[in-house]
Amino acid sequence: MSRRCALTGKGVMSGNNVSHAKNKTRRRFLPNLQNATFSSDNLGSISLRVSTRAIRTVEKKGGLDAFLMGTSNLKLTDEALKLKRRLIKSMPATA
Repeated sequence: MSRRCALTGKGVMSGNNVSHAKNKTRRRFLPNLQNATFSSDNLGSISLRVSTRAIRTVEKKGGLDAFLMGTSNLKLTDEALKLKRRLIKSMPATA
């Protein structure tokens, strides 16, 4: 399982541990990924592995549907784009 957020694409970063003597050794900064289940009005219940920042953002936007529809396609991952396409397809046509 990759260490990457399913909605935002946030992943592993690298940097240095710096000691008091200024010695530098490489380290990895891992994202805080959690298994979260989101409820969608049109798609039902969806379980994703997302970062805690993405969970907060989805809650702030008003749910998974509003987050996907309000976010541009360039900022979404492939998995999130598939969900967005499914959401658009399942929405009733308003004409």
